[in-house]
Amino acid sequence: MKLKINKVFLPELIGKGYGKFWRFKGRYRVCKGSRGSKKSKTTALWFIFNIIKYPKANLLVVRKTERTLKDSCYTDLKWAMNKLGVAHLFKCTLSPLEITYIPTGQKILFRGLDDPLKITSITVEHGSLCWVWIEEAYELMDEKSFDMLDESIRGEVDDGLFKQITITFNPWDCHHWLKARFFDVEDDDILAMTTNYMCNEWLDEADKKVFERMKVQNPKRYLVAGLGEWGVSEGLIFENWRIEKIDDSVKKEVGAHEIFGLDYGYTQDPTALFVGVINLEKRKLYVCDEMYEKKLSNERIAENIKAKGYQHKMIVADSAEPKSNNRLRVLGITNLRGSKKGKDSIRSGIDFLQDFEIIIDPRCTNFIKEISNYAWDEDKFGNKINKPIDDFNHLMDAMRYACEPYMHIGLFSFD
Repeated sequence: MKLKINKVFLPELIGKGYGKFWRFKGRYRVCKGSRGSKKSKTTALWFIFNIIKYPKANLLVVRKTERTLKDSCYTDLKWAMNKLGVAHLFKCTLSPLEITYIPTGQKILFRGLDDPLKITSITVEHGSLCWVWIEEAYELMDEKSFDMLDESIRGEVDDGLFKQITITFNPWDCHHWLKARFFDVEDDDILAMTTNYMCNEWLDEADKKVFERMKVQNPKRYLVAGLGEWGVSEGLIFENWRIEKIDDSVKKEVGAHEIFGLDYGYTQDPTALFVGVINLEKRKLYVCDEMYEKKLSNERIAENIKAKGYQHKMIVADSAEPKSNNRLRVLGITNLRGSKKGKDSIRSGIDFLQDFEIIIDPRCTNFIKEISNYAWDEDKFGNKINKPIDDFNHLMDAMRYACEPYMHIGLFSFD
């Protein structure tokens, strides 16, 4: 096959901030960064460029769940092909989700860690499976899942190739195992770096103003989402929580009740569904499942709830959205009820929940991100006040709604 050669000047194409990232050939290349730091786009460019450069290299792209790959890494890699002017050399398919470099048959494969067998048994027909890209790695709360993946990249590789795992993520939680594993050690086989929006030359003034406003209005969030620093735990509202695999046996415990809460969002904020089990006798709250997605119409919300099998469960939803509540009932969410907020309902709900041990299933990654960052607000002098920040609160609010019927047994009523 005769190839059309495109000449590109990489520093001009990629921009600043990623020179060491681009050149590193050690085993672990780890980049935590803020939003807008171009870490995912740069990673996608590197893989497309080097799939062409190394004719026997193959790539495995991984996220916590397989369904999230199409609208993230797969789309970024297609963008990179167009940016480099080589899209005509690749075949992209959705079923199965994969990309093939046509001249050599090299593969870019996509898998989710929600099906470990698909990871451990993966093989390629041409060359070596030598590269892995783990995107949004903060979703992997279980270090053993990473070890399993790491161990699957083994054996000899063709001459000139090198085995490497690239890890990209937003650093929401300073207690995450990624910090101790890669950032708190000295190892020549690890490149651990931090980037932020200030190395992204292609952000326009409107984009930059978002971060500048955040810097003034929400400095805690700015440290993570703006500067790419680790999320800090100072002033957290909930501290008595842990991550543990949960099975259906918790529903059968004496004193256990299934609970469901729904908080609405759309453009800026996600719609959040909390699914849990509360045990009043043991003072335990189990976080079993979640929905967390922006730009969902009421019809899509109903579809998602039905897909999870919760359409006939009692769901306590935000009473500030009566039209949405009525619409969901019409769409078949038969037992949805508005929350009973009242004066100081947020504070009283927090007081109630602080008396529980909260056990979180590791698949509830958005809940973990929120509870790791849900903190008391501060006054202009930096003093903590008796009010939570207006951030990281969508599943926190949904959890509070879900628990409302059990906060005042015998006194509670729905509108």
